[in-house]
Amino acid sequence: MRSTRRRVLSGLAALAVLGACGDPRREGTPKIAYLVPDTASNFSVELGLGYQAGAARVAGVEMTVSGPQVVDGARQAQQFEELTDDRIDGISVTTLSPELLARPMAAASKAGIQLIAVGVQPPPSSGVPLLVANDNYELGRMLADEIIARLPADVTGTVVLGTIAPGVPTMDFRTQGMRDRFVEKLPRVTVTGPYDTAQDVPANRAAWARLATANPNALAFLGNGDPDAFNLASVRAEMRGRWLTGAFDLDTQSLTGVRDGHLTALVSPEHYLKAAVAAWIQAEHAKSGDPLPEGWIYVPGLTVTAENVESVIIRQASAEARAGQLGAQVEQLMAAARSGPRPITDAR
Repeated sequence: MRSTRRRVLSGLAALAVLGACGDPRREGTPKIAYLVPDTASNFSVELGLGYQAGAARVAGVEMTVSGPQVVDGARQAQQFEELTDDRIDGISVTTLSPELLARPMAAASKAGIQLIAVGVQPPPSSGVPLLVANDNYELGRMLADEIIARLPADVTGTVVLGTIAPGVPTMDFRTQGMRDRFVEKLPRVTVTGPYDTAQDVPANRAAWARLATANPNALAFLGNGDPDAFNLASVRAEMRGRWLTGAFDLDTQSLTGVRDGHLTALVSPEHYLKAAVAAWIQAEHAKSGDPLPEGWIYVPGLTVTAENVESVIIRQASAEARAGQLGAQVEQLMAAARSGPRPITDAR
């Protein structure tokens, strides 16, 4: 596990260097930045790679990616304020602590810095006009559908839900989507939770081990975050569980879990696509000086099962593979964005 986390951290560190490479910064060169929740998790690396790819589509714009070493809302708010101290034209932000960044984002917006929220809806008081994100309620239903399809229509039993970030709207919507889908499709099933499974990787694994031990006859265990995925696969393998499992994101260990049969399904929020679209828009507007559009740019998710996991593993093998396979989809999303975002109040 430590070696995996070091590789992820190195990947994001290398990305930050790549973003700063090229010609020396010239006076007047537009500058944009992306602040991610941490530099240790797979989803932050996906976001960073996407942001780099999107910004590269606009020549003559300088780009950086940064974030705390671990998820730390207070430290992220401090880093945001440090970014605004430099000459900067635009900042994109993904945060699991939107309430802590609301005030500094509002101040930055008033100062003329163009702000984009990626993945997590910002508080109205933050002054952020544009959100690039999934429909997280829909993502939760997508995951539930994969589990439901593998259960008899008249099944009874328990499904256990976990959450890595109680109270964060993005995660709450995913969990609610899962719960509502089970109620709709399998009304005789009891859905329990969501239990706090923690963002910290060892704590998350311990939480799932406790839940599996306490519920040995459960039909399924479903989490709403990325450590849930690979830890559920690990716990199921170790305990020789027969229950179904599912969670989110495309960590290498999670994809291996799907391939090996210990993880029934993943739903990818397609972090790369969200960040690529945000960077492309931000780079264009930083260069032109035009105001950002207002609203919600919707990005669909991707379901990963045994049927398509090998192709997703190939796609995720390198930054070049992602760019090659996802470039056309980024362009389609940009075309949709230019035709007009959805109302930001509709985001969930």
